[in-house]
Order: sequence, then structure tokens, then C-alpha cells
Amino acid sequence: MLKLNLKTNTSDYKIYIEKGLIERIDVKIKEIFSGEKIFVITDTNVEHLYADKIINKLNESGFKVYKKVLEAGENSKKIDNIIEIYSSLSDKSITRSDLIIGIGGGVVGDVSGFIASTYLRGVSFVQIPTTLLAQVDSSVGGKTAVDTDFGKNMVGSFYHPKMVIIDPKVLLTLSERVFRDGMAEVIKYAFIRSEKLYELLNKFKNREEIYPHIEDVIYECCSIKKEIVQRDEFDNGERMILNFGHTIGHAIETFYSYEKYTHGEAVSIGMNRIASLAAGKKIISNKIKEQIEELTTQYGLPVDDENIVSKELLKYIKNDKKARGSEINIVLVDKIGSSKILKEDISFFKNK
Repeated sequence: MLKLNLKTNTSDYKIYIEKGLIERIDVKIKEIFSGEKIFVITDTNVEHLYADKIINKLNESGFKVYKKVLEAGENSKKIDNIIEIYSSLSDKSITRSDLIIGIGGGVVGDVSGFIASTYLRGVSFVQIPTTLLAQVDSSVGGKTAVDTDFGKNMVGSFYHPKMVIIDPKVLLTLSERVFRDGMAEVIKYAFIRSEKLYELLNKFKNREEIYPHIEDVIYECCSIKKEIVQRDEFDNGERMILNFGHTIGHAIETFYSYEKYTHGEAVSIGMNRIASLAAGKKIISNKIKEQIEELTTQYGLPVDDENIVSKELLKYIKNDKKARGSEINIVLVDKIGSSKILKEDISFFKNK
């Protein structure tokens, strides 16, 4: 078993990584929870694959478990849907001494974390991520959020889980597209902070080749995020580098109402677009721009979109969470494993 300990001024929790780990889910939960009631949040994709199995195991161990099943997809993150979950928690008399568990991908993780952070001003929760994207990125670090009509993740909080349980074996049931979705975040980590990870990714070209090494890949990504979060818990400095490709990526997702691209696909386009803009302005080299394009293409991810310079897309970029007044913090990679943050205005994004 691989293990990490993320410790900040407000939290201290373990991240466990092991194939087959959910078979011992009851043992792990008992390490951090001695209460009776557990409220599980999952989605229609994961419910019968893993959530019901986990719930049965917890029930057999003496816990009283309830569940809320969301429709799979980004639309379940809309703020209008959250009240219904609060109502379910109230109906089951969930209190601050109980536990919420999110079992699913990034949407379930974000929703369960946001609900846990706001219901009764804070209920303990555990993350059990079931997609590659959630395992390498969104389940770690304490960011929770829901979507609004004016942007993705515009309403949220910083609220850490009590534990993150990562079982890479569940990735075997992912579709090719959902697996590639997670690879975009893996690629992001390689470029912003890990030449070692970049070299490993270059050795393979598909899911079958990389899966035997997936525990090491997940561990490397989580290790990078852990170190950054411990130094900048509330995203005011270094942690912003984790948003490489996300300013444009989030704008693309919102522009298309979360229907055309997955999050990872949009981030891939965002990484390529920001590199192209920066190379055109001589801020970074053409070589790094080409390396980003080559690796994302290698793993079947898109690199461009026809509406990338539309005025409406620029409107969503201007509303980005990383904006500070009239300036936007832009993350760039100047060489493999090294990144930097620049302050620019919206005009940075207007040139082809």
C-alpha cells in the first residue's frame, strides 16, 4: 500500500493508494469514524458498480448507511440541485457526529465535499474517488465547489476530507474517454512539476501500457499536490500552478454548457492554447509548446477548438476565479517540470 499524509494548519489526513482497497473499506472507515450513521453520495454510473458493494460492507460492519444517487454528469453540480441533498440529509437526521462519504468521480467529490462543508456548518466526510481524474487531482486538497450559470466552480469552499481512499482497480471499468479525461490532469502534473512523470508517460501510448504502473502515477500526482497544498492551502500563490490549462478549460466547459467536452478534454485544449499564446508572444519556447501538443495528442486528447477566440468565451475567461481585479493569473510552463504564474489582462487571450 502507498500512503501519503497531507497536513495543513486546518487538516491532517491520510491518502491511501492500493488496488483492491475498497474490499477493506469498513476497516479503513473505522480508523477515523466511531459513530453510527453514514450518508453516501454517489451517481448513476457508480451506484451498482461500487457504491452498493461498499454500502453493503459498511452495513455488515454495524453502520447505518443511507445513500443519495445523483445523475451522472456535470449538470448534477448545478447549485439548484443542492437543496434536494440538504433535504435528504435532514430527512435522515444526519448530525455533525455522523459521516458523509462521496463515492464517484470529480462531480460527486465536489458535491459531497461542498455539502459536507456547508450542512450544519460542517460534517466530516471521506473521499472514495472512482475516476482517474478524481484519484490524481480533485479528491485531494480540500477544494469543493458547485457550478452556476455564470461559471464553473464559482461557489465553493475549502474543506478537507478525513481520509482519501484510492483503489486503482476501479479504473478498469472506465470507458476509454473517461480514462483519457484523467490523463489530461496527469499530463498537467508532469509539465508543471515532474520531469520524471513526463519521461514515464512518454514510454507509453495507451491505457493498457500505463495501467501496470498506475499506482506509481497516482502516487506521483498526489505527492505533488500534497506538497503544494501544504505550502499554499488557500490558493493564494503557488497552488495556482495546479490550474495550468484550467482558465481556458473552464471557459470552454461553460461555453458549451458542459456538453461537448469532458473536463480533461477542455483542460487539454486550455494547456495547448495558453502555450500557443505564450509561444507567440515569445514568453516560452516553441519547443515546450510542441512537447505539450505531442503528449496530449499521444493520449488521444484534443488540442484545439473552433471557438477558442470567440468574444463569448472571453467573457467566461474574464469571470475566472483566478482573476484579481482586472488581472488574471496565468499559469505557464517554461520547461518540463517547471512552471510560473504571470499576471495579465484579458487582452492576453485575444490574439491568435
